[in-house]
Amino acid sequence: MKNFICGAAALLLSASFLANNASGKSDSSNATLSNTTADSSSAVSSSLAPTDTVYVAAPTQEAPGKTPWYKKISIRGYAQVRYNRLLETNPLLKCDQCDKSLGAGNGLFIRRTRIIFSGNVHERLFIYIQPDFASSPGGNTLNFVQLRDAYFDLALDAKKEFRLRIGQSKIPYGFENMQSSSNRLALDRNDAINSALANERDLAVMFYWAPSKIRERFEELTSLGLKGSGDYGVVGLGVFNGQTANRPDANDELHTVARIAYPIRLANGQFIEPGIQAYSGKYVVTPDQLSSGVKVGSEEQLQEGFIDQRVAASLVVYPQRLGFQAEYNVGRGPEFDAATSSIKVKPLHGGYAQTMYKMQVGNQVLIPFIKLQYYKGGKKHERDATSHRVAETEIGAEWQPFKNFELVADYSIADRTTSNAANLYNRQFGNRLRLQAQFNF
Repeated sequence: MKNFICGAAALLLSASFLANNASGKSDSSNATLSNTTADSSSAVSSSLAPTDTVYVAAPTQEAPGKTPWYKKISIRGYAQVRYNRLLETNPLLKCDQCDKSLGAGNGLFIRRTRIIFSGNVHERLFIYIQPDFASSPGGNTLNFVQLRDAYFDLALDAKKEFRLRIGQSKIPYGFENMQSSSNRLALDRNDAINSALANERDLAVMFYWAPSKIRERFEELTSLGLKGSGDYGVVGLGVFNGQTANRPDANDELHTVARIAYPIRLANGQFIEPGIQAYSGKYVVTPDQLSSGVKVGSEEQLQEGFIDQRVAASLVVYPQRLGFQAEYNVGRGPEFDAATSSIKVKPLHGGYAQTMYKMQVGNQVLIPFIKLQYYKGGKKHERDATSHRVAETEIGAEWQPFKNFELVADYSIADRTTSNAANLYNRQFGNRLRLQAQFNF
């Protein structure tokens, strides 16, 4: 009993001491206690009995050499809002692959809302996942979430010069195709190169190689605001399904692709990047892409696909201040034939040329540009492999008052002719002024 009474008395004295210290009534010998201890003690509810013991958790100690996951993954993104109908002369002039909000029945439109999760989760593994919250499957349906990228770079050496990229990613065909929409000047990609790959992506296994110095240069071309395409290596080789993004393989036969590009730095600091690329495979026009009554050449083509082959050359002179960009491709692929109401393998060709001038006005950036494009051939991913003939000129400017906001004005003069089972000859031409606000975060 004596021990119990002594223990209870000691406990009461300790509680009294803590209470006096928390309320600032401690004597001078206790004045040296840290503010942190006082704050922690004062947070204890006054309803606690004098005999209650309060345990304050010690700060979590990170294991030596171990980085928390939230320090390995970065989150960034951008959004684009457009209005395409200023000074419009022909509301029937449309291009679904370019922008579904072109022409009659459209107003303000969220073109893209993308959030990117990326980072080195291991010294040999980089991840990149990008959903789009403003995808449009068609009709009156807007703003669906759709996966754009989900790929994983596996470094084969410590310097990360050799790497495998596995997953859904951009296929290395065409500089403008690989260039992010957040960096591109013109509002849409050119028809000639972009018709090769809807949404520029597919499920693939790619091998990339570039020396460390050149990988740093690819990064520099983007970080300096020079409208780079990103790091797709000096050499890229790989295989992909061939039916374009978010669609399954349809013939158990993979496409192959190869690309070589090298960013050259001249003695005066000017960057120039020539490139050449090609791919080959067979594309299956699936039943959901065929109109009733449209014929194909043979049952073999219906099951195994149509020959789908292209080769392209690229040249980029980065805007320091004056810049120039051009690409041209030739090949053959499926295309609707109006004379026979069938889909045949036909030749295709086309490209674009663009010049731009980058001006720094204080902390603001202004980049006026002119772009001309031409294409004659099919678009395999459209209904009946629609036949296209395109001639378009764009005159515009991008204004960046600060890095998180960009405004683009793009005046287009276009002449577009399409042919498929629904309309054997549909020629539309006209002009329009298009505006886009881009928000980077």
